[in-house]
Amino acid sequence: MILKTTINQIVENYLDNTDYYLVDVKVTQDNRISVEIDSFDGVSLEFCAELNRHIESQFDREVEDFELEVSSAGLTEPFKVLKQYEKNIGNEVETLTKGGKKLSGVLKEVHEDNFVLEIEKTEKPEGAKRKTTIIEDVTFSYEDIKYTKYIIRFK
Repeated sequence: MILKTTINQIVENYLDNTDYYLVDVKVTQDNRISVEIDSFDGVSLEFCAELNRHIESQFDREVEDFELEVSSAGLTEPFKVLKQYEKNIGNEVETLTKGGKKLSGVLKEVHEDNFVLEIEKTEKPEGAKRKTTIIEDVTFSYEDIKYTKYIIRFK
């Protein structure tokens, strides 16, 4: 069986000194390998094919049979690594907390331990007749959320 750590090392070495970064590697018991990569400028099909050929060249098919898929991280998939958060600063995202609260807002800041969303909400101040829109910064710890993902809006 091909080990996930082996694939990680091969991919990380190949991506070193490029604009691409590794998002995820999955290896099943029957050697189905899935590699997800991303970059701040998007991922080209040609680069995925090059990486696929490089990974295949590291193994002897006579010794180890496997199925390999190299792709970009899905646009609507939850973020898996810190660089995906960094890539989406200034974009609207949706976050679901482990407590079940779903919030959407603009990803404002990203840090090692947490991130900040700028959230708009409407409140009726005490004594006021109408609701007003309030913009609030909310900080989330990565440990306290189930997922964060990019929101696609068609206007």
